Formats: sequence, C-alpha cells, structure tokens
Amino acid sequence: MQKYFDQLQIELSELQKEQFFQYYDLLIKWNSVMNLTAITDFNEVCEKHFVDSVSLVKVLDVSKCVSLMDVGTGAGFPGIPLKIVFPQLKVTLLDSLNKRVNFLNEVIVKLKLKNISAFHGRAEDFSRKPEYREKYDVCVSRAVANMSTLSEYCLPFVKVGGYFVPYKSQKGLEEIGEAEKAITLLGSRYQKKVEFHLGEEEYRVLFLINKVKATPKKYPRKAGLPAKEPIR
Repeated sequence: MQKYFDQLQIELSELQKEQFFQYYDLLIKWNSVMNLTAITDFNEVCEKHFVDSVSLVKVLDVSKCVSLMDVGTGAGFPGIPLKIVFPQLKVTLLDSLNKRVNFLNEVIVKLKLKNISAFHGRAEDFSRKPEYREKYDVCVSRAVANMSTLSEYCLPFVKVGGYFVPYKSQKGLEEIGEAEKAITLLGSRYQKKVEFHLGEEEYRVLFLINKVKATPKKYPRKAGLPAKEPIR
C-alpha cells in the first residue's frame, strides 16, 4: 500500500493503511451486487482510485483546507481517500444514486470516519440550500461531465477565496477552453493545471479554479439544464 503513496510523498500511518484495506474489501463486496467500479484488482484500485483521489495534493495544500465537497462521488472517489489521508477535513459526499449513498454510509461506519456525511441528491438542488451554498474551501469532482456543466454543478458550493478542482483525463485539455465563459460567469478564475501520469500510462490533469466573487443567484439552473445546455 505505502509504495503507491510514495509517488505523492505521503507517509501513511498504520491506521490509514488499515482503513484503505477495509475500504477495498467493502468496495469489492458491494461491487458484486451493484456497479461501483470496473477496476477490481487491488493494485489497480490503489493506483487508479486511491492515489488518483489523493493527487489533489499536486495542485493544492490540502492540509490547510477545512471543508470539502465531493460532487458525483460515486463509490467515494475522491472524497473518502482524501478524508483518510487528511482526517482534519470536514467532508460532504453527494451522489444522485441512493444505492451508492448506502454503500458510502457503510464505509463511513466501518472505517470509523468522523465529520463526513453522504447525501443522496442532485448538485443543482443541494447548492441552492443555504447550509451548502458557498460554504466549502474546496469542491472536487471526478464525475463524467464536460467542464462547463461540472463548473455549474460545483462552483456554487465554493466559498469566495476557495477552489474547485475537477479531475480530468486528456479530454480535459480541450474542455477547459470551452468552459472559460462558464467559469467567469460563475464568479471564478482558472489559475493553472497540473499534468501527471498514474503509473506509466494513465494520463491525468487537475485544474485549479479559484472562486473570486459570489456566484450569481440564478446559477445553477434547474436540474438537468446544466447537462443539456452547458454555458458556452
């Protein structure tokens, strides 16, 4: 386990290693009855899910973050690995499928994680609630959506001065240009990107988007619209 995190210069405690092993076991157990991940080999899960999730450290000093929102978390990536490695984080996991939220809640209980909650819902609805809107230091997402759509889902959660970090593959390099209008309109500024490889082949890019002013109240638009009609 440790060898995978060496590439991020992160030293895991014995408790953290044990939590990752437990997480893997639960992932495989639940994956046999519902679709959580196509990747099931232990080594691949470590690299392509666990380390990939924690690669946020390449673009942001996570130790200084207090609150984190993970939109479209799925099987808990990147939110749960980040919570394991940075236990000081107050984490909110959001997913539109209730079955996945049931899985996340079991992981939270079995791993004895504190200050982390999983919710069933849509980003368009949740970010309109006062208790979630512009309340987070950082919002992350590995969800499969184009950058304009993802920006509209995520930026309303970020407090002014905070950051939105989408995890992307090669396609993200094309999407960032197309998303420039959306990012600006939603009160933010694209700062930089960090490109790297997971192992020898998997290309990844993280974009650091800084919230510089409040998102206009009309965003996000009603559920379904950000995906159907991305801001261009």
